[in-house]
Amino acid sequence: MRNTSDPIKENSHVMNAQGGEKKVMKKILSVALSTAMAFSMFASVAFGDTAVTPQQQFDALKAKGIFNGYPDGTAGLDKEMTRAEFAKVITKLLGLKEITGVYSYNDKNYNAKNWAAPYIEAVTAAGIMEGKNVEKKIFDFNGKVTIAEMATILTRALDLEIPTETNNSAAAWAKGYVQAAINAGLIDANANFSANASRELLVGAAYSIDQAQSLKVTSYTVSEAGKVVEFKISDGETVKVTLDKALEANKETEVKFTYKDKEFTEKVTYVVTAATKLETVSASNLKEVTVKFDGKLDEKTAEDTSNYSFDEVDYTFESATLSEDGSTVTLLLDDSSNVFLTNQEEYTLNIEGVKNADSSKTFSESKAFTPVDTVLPEVTEVKGLGTKAFRVEFSEPVKESSVNTTSNFKIDGKAISGYVSYAYPNVAIISTDLSVGEHTLTVSNVEDYNNFKNATKDIKFTVAEDTTAPQVTSVKTTDLKVVEVTFDEPVKSVSSAYQTSSSKTADTITVNDNKVTLTFSPANQLSLGSNTVFLTGVTDYSNNSADRQATVDPTLDTERPTVASVKAAVKENNHVFTIEFSKDVNDEDVVAANFTLKDSDGDVVQGYGFDSEGHPLANGLELVSNTGGKKYTLTTIGKLPADTYTLEIANIRDTAAIKNTMLPYSTKLNLADVSNPAIAGTWYEVPSNNSERLNIYVQYDKAIAVSGTGNATDVNKYSYKLQGSNSYLPLPVNSSVTAVNAETVRISLPAKDGGYVNTGDQVGLQIVNIADVNGNYLVDTNGNYVVTTTVKAKAENAIGVVKATATSKTRVKVEFDGLLSSVNANDFKVDGQSLKTVSTTTDNGHSIVTFDITGDELTVSDPTSVLFTSVDSPKSVNAFGIPVKGGESVNLKDGIAPASTSAPLIFGTDTVTGATYAVVTFDEAVKVANNTTGFLVYVKGQAATVTAVDQVGVDADQARVVFTSDNLATGNNTVEVYLNSNNSSAKYVTDIAGNAATSAKKTGTYTKN
Repeated sequence: MRNTSDPIKENSHVMNAQGGEKKVMKKILSVALSTAMAFSMFASVAFGDTAVTPQQQFDALKAKGIFNGYPDGTAGLDKEMTRAEFAKVITKLLGLKEITGVYSYNDKNYNAKNWAAPYIEAVTAAGIMEGKNVEKKIFDFNGKVTIAEMATILTRALDLEIPTETNNSAAAWAKGYVQAAINAGLIDANANFSANASRELLVGAAYSIDQAQSLKVTSYTVSEAGKVVEFKISDGETVKVTLDKALEANKETEVKFTYKDKEFTEKVTYVVTAATKLETVSASNLKEVTVKFDGKLDEKTAEDTSNYSFDEVDYTFESATLSEDGSTVTLLLDDSSNVFLTNQEEYTLNIEGVKNADSSKTFSESKAFTPVDTVLPEVTEVKGLGTKAFRVEFSEPVKESSVNTTSNFKIDGKAISGYVSYAYPNVAIISTDLSVGEHTLTVSNVEDYNNFKNATKDIKFTVAEDTTAPQVTSVKTTDLKVVEVTFDEPVKSVSSAYQTSSSKTADTITVNDNKVTLTFSPANQLSLGSNTVFLTGVTDYSNNSADRQATVDPTLDTERPTVASVKAAVKENNHVFTIEFSKDVNDEDVVAANFTLKDSDGDVVQGYGFDSEGHPLANGLELVSNTGGKKYTLTTIGKLPADTYTLEIANIRDTAAIKNTMLPYSTKLNLADVSNPAIAGTWYEVPSNNSERLNIYVQYDKAIAVSGTGNATDVNKYSYKLQGSNSYLPLPVNSSVTAVNAETVRISLPAKDGGYVNTGDQVGLQIVNIADVNGNYLVDTNGNYVVTTTVKAKAENAIGVVKATATSKTRVKVEFDGLLSSVNANDFKVDGQSLKTVSTTTDNGHSIVTFDITGDELTVSDPTSVLFTSVDSPKSVNAFGIPVKGGESVNLKDGIAPASTSAPLIFGTDTVTGATYAVVTFDEAVKVANNTTGFLVYVKGQAATVTAVDQVGVDADQARVVFTSDNLATGNNTVEVYLNSNNSSAKYVTDIAGNAATSAKKTGTYTKN
């Protein structure tokens, strides 16, 4: 093995064997604190090599900038330390980034002037300290730090188990934490836990932490097929070690190297089992979907049902179960008789937010699949539940309606007298009297969701006497409100349940087979320590009943939410950002103030649906349905200009019982091309040399992918249906899809007896998972990746006018419902006058052509009465010769912006308030928003204060601007009035049609008496 002592600096995040930099930081803190507390507070041991006095420790830390001391130069070791001082020292010790501009607490004088705020925010964001009063958000920065509080930090940092029984004199809130530290041998049981810790104690702890951080390996990465290991050292440097022999996969191996004259021996593991790709999605029955990956997944995200959805149906999942090998997820659809898939019909499963086992990859993709159910349901297990019931399990989900019929079950050839209990999805428990011994069960007429009845066969099972009530086999909770108790046999009923005391009863008790789920209200939820759960009247199907109890230690969710992805798209001429979090977040936190958009210059975006601070308007944020609380959209007002933007998100908490707050997040969004491709046109042709073949053309509005997951030339992406057919079919064998040009594909169907179409027929086409060359996918109006369209014969196609808009009295902009490759201005007229082509652009599959009127300008004030017309036989065509529709007439739309006229400013004084005002006159009726930012006023070159802006009359052509200025003097005053330059997006002043007025400057003389 060859080692390299040369450090290389890295900016990228590096994981380590303990789970990453965050755990390393906590580990350093916990070890150092335990060391410091052990020798500084409670143990009488020598320092050894670090045997220095507290003053010497202080001097060493002061040299590193961790302590400053008092103005008189003293260390103040005998003084008590404050929470603010503690926060600063921890920040400096661990190299945390000081956070400015964020104030998470409500303490008096906790603001930008508070010296400790950046350090308090740093330790809060790192999860090391929290407020003294979490509900009121009070940090208490001047408060003292007690020994009990230090013990609490130590216990949390070390993740010690909090015992149910305590024997110490600490306050009630701290007993569990203190006892954990005592049991671990970290503190003296006789310490005065309420006493304040001194600065000397803080110096000792800080010195130990500093020593603990010196030259340690904090993380490592393995690359180049196990040949290279890069170790991140605690001083921030990286040591790259190239091995003579590659590491053996998934085996812990010692690697030795030297750095700064220190020998390191580190155990590393080259892990290669994490999934890298989605392999298949399939369904062998109509209630379950099997999702297979090529490696192991992260269990938490894989079993989060909100990470999966369909394009075609609004179904949710009952559960997502990860296989034992960690590579396959089985999705079970909701327990509803109306929720099931259709056999042989194509679906698209969307997977968002599922991580692989090492979190190096988060899957975000869609895959089409077709359920194929050809197998009859069958009985896989029969088990006697004493002499009064038996349990039947089927091979797949079965209909409750077919199970809940006792006539479908026979014992020893005889009908059963009793009743059936159904446990979704595939279990039936039949209550009936049974004799001890062997029996034969016959099951018939039980149906799956494809209406297949079970394969009838006789199954033998044994009945034994059952005299024991159900016993608890496990109990778990990942939340303080829900407890799942598993028993050793199916449970028939539970009378009641509570935790700790009879007053803390469960709101709901759900029994499903051998599992009992208890849900507690927030008022009765579990505590952070060990809890005892009591269940009374736990009864099995032999009517054995007993009270049971179990102890459960909640595993709190301490994982901060993160932003999993931000995707930008264009919808209805607006930009839509889809923001997906790693877990459900608190809806109350998804507010405008927590989102900020900045442009490439770092300036906040104003207008387009954002306020002066770059925050979106409240109605711009919306939760995406059926995603729990994981996915939100942020919609702009109009498309943002092409640029690279930065979206910042902060202060978002999750929905855990004790909410976790995400760290500030930012991401760059290149909006040069985020629009989804659209279908610009479709048509079909029957080849002249073979009337039994068919060619279907699909023209997109932009260059499309011809490889990768969005490949538009993949025959599996297309299905068709002929005139009179009700369902889409896969393309026939030997069909092909060819890229005719960058935007167009030809789908060629092979010869078929009698051909495919008759004159006037239409062909239905379904398209799935097609992307452009930038990875933007074709979607329908609901954002689904499956798009359907109707295809007509080429001869029956013509490109029509969507709208024609007058943008000035000499210019019109015309949108066509297809892509034109040749535009002949002689094909069109406005008010009978000839046109000249100015420019042609494309948008959403449509050509946008701008024409100038070559004759007289429009004389009407309202252009909506003027016609845009095409000649009978236009020469303008698309790239395949399909022409513009002839003889078409549409009325112009009003797109002419109002402008201020040459009329002078009109000055006056408000008769009620005495305020001065100026009136601006426009060239048409306008609507004026009541605001103070639409206009700017200057008096003698100095800015005045605008106090109101209003409209003169209803739909009149004047706006009144009220202002005050200390610069107004008796006599003549030069006054300038400007329409705010962002009026185009903010629309303070518009005409009746909603066109924003152009920027204007008016100057006048106001004579003050």
